[in-house]
Amino acid sequence: MTTDAITHFEAKLRFETDPSDVAAARAAGEPLVVVDVRDLASWRQGHLPGARHLPGRELAGRLSELPAPADRPRLVVYCWGPGCNGSTKAALVLVRAGYDDVREMIGGFEYWAREGLAVETAHGRVRRAVDYLTAPVRDGVTA
Repeated sequence: MTTDAITHFEAKLRFETDPSDVAAARAAGEPLVVVDVRDLASWRQGHLPGARHLPGRELAGRLSELPAPADRPRLVVYCWGPGCNGSTKAALVLVRAGYDDVREMIGGFEYWAREGLAVETAHGRVRRAVDYLTAPVRDGVTA
């Protein structure tokens, strides 16, 4: 049983990431290609700065817009949030296309924004107030 649990949780950490880890990796200069798989209206509403917009329904036909699988890029895909499986479907498309370092950002755009991380809109970069249910509170102030 313990071996099964270790295998399970190691796999989760290999194939999933979260908004805080993505933000930390980007801040550390790690090379990530972040892919937003939501539709155009959702993209325009707000997205991660620097993300590439490849809607899930178009992804298979637009793979040439990503670095080649042979270049071994780390791809991070996201959709709306926990109630959306678009990023899971997109990750599967990417793995089947030969990409071997694909991670799904659990929590999606919803938790990225709720954690107060930068969001790109048609009007530039903005930050929402941190939702205290998603980020730690230190000295009465959300971080």
